[in-house]
Amino acid sequence: MTAALAGCGGGDGDSGDVTLKLVAADYGTGPANSSQKYWDKVVAGFESSHPGIKVDVSIRSWDDIDREVAEMVKKGQAPDIAQVASYADYAAADKLYRADQMLSIRTQANFLPPLADAGSVNRTQYGLPFVASTRLLFYNKKLFAQAGLAAPRTWADIRADAAALKQRGVAYPFALPLGQEEAQAETMMWLLGGDGGYTDDSGSYDIDSTENAATFGWLKTNLVDPGLVGPQAPGKLDRRKAFAAFTEGRVGMLNGHPTLMQEAARKGVSVGMVPMPGRDGPGRSSLGVADWIMGFKQNGHRVQLGKFFDYLFTDKNVIAFADEYDMLPVTDSASAAMEADPKYASLRKFLAALPDSQFYPYGKTSWARTSASLKENMGRAVEPGGSPERTLGLVARDAAAAERGK
Repeated sequence: MTAALAGCGGGDGDSGDVTLKLVAADYGTGPANSSQKYWDKVVAGFESSHPGIKVDVSIRSWDDIDREVAEMVKKGQAPDIAQVASYADYAAADKLYRADQMLSIRTQANFLPPLADAGSVNRTQYGLPFVASTRLLFYNKKLFAQAGLAAPRTWADIRADAAALKQRGVAYPFALPLGQEEAQAETMMWLLGGDGGYTDDSGSYDIDSTENAATFGWLKTNLVDPGLVGPQAPGKLDRRKAFAAFTEGRVGMLNGHPTLMQEAARKGVSVGMVPMPGRDGPGRSSLGVADWIMGFKQNGHRVQLGKFFDYLFTDKNVIAFADEYDMLPVTDSASAAMEADPKYASLRKFLAALPDSQFYPYGKTSWARTSASLKENMGRAVEPGGSPERTLGLVARDAAAAERGK
């Protein structure tokens, strides 16, 4: 209890004027919707109600921010706050405050449990979930209606629907992006549908499991080999290209997230969405993805960090960011508020999927290298002459080496 209450006052750095340095990623596509506008509003509201604490925000491109923050930390110039893709390396190096050292009990308890778990190392939370998304199976309603098809519920349905769409000349009956952009996401969605995943119940890697090999064996035999995935080999197809083809009406089915839903609507594509099918029925869980924000110890501003994070994670701020970028909120109260608001009716299926979602093993310092191996190799598992067992074994060995620090 003492540790949990520590973020509410007292302790180090509790006197005098302080300027918090915050480095955050830009989710916008240009000046009109730059994340700078969001942070300017948050900072203005916070500073007006917290005299003596200033916040200096630096917005960086997603292409550069992880590397740039890592360089700052290496030089001994860590920011007070970083909003980036991962936290585990900094937690392992004892660079971060624990969540319970900064946040009020109310704020920490309000995180959705799967996200709080995903932000933890050995059951201790260091990563604060900043924003989240879930994935559903998208299908083109017009193409399905023209072919007389119903939404798929099982893998057999996907195969049958894809075959029917191919006969009608659809370019990508099922778009399967296993290119290097985000192969780790597409892979995990399919593994979950086959009762597998990247880790076992104890949290250890289980990448080359029998279940995972069977899943990719099914994909190769039933979708890739019969030519039901389109003109480009899955290993050469990036998510961005697959999403663009969907908004152009050239894709029958693919796995998507809320941003794609909004973009397709803007392009006039009528979208159906269902939980990702599994081998024998709807999958038991969806893939969840999160980005993280964290407080660094270096400058000793624990108390001020706690006050800022308590303000940042109020419903008003959480919902504002999710609304601007078609993402999902990370707290129970904001999620409930959005689900009850008719304005966000189109997000309800994604919101409903979030509590039971499975996340990447963010708490492993080896995850970055493992993810890179998945991106590099998984497309090969389904190419002509490819072997799911051999490919998964290669990734499993890379993951084990990363775990050993080699």
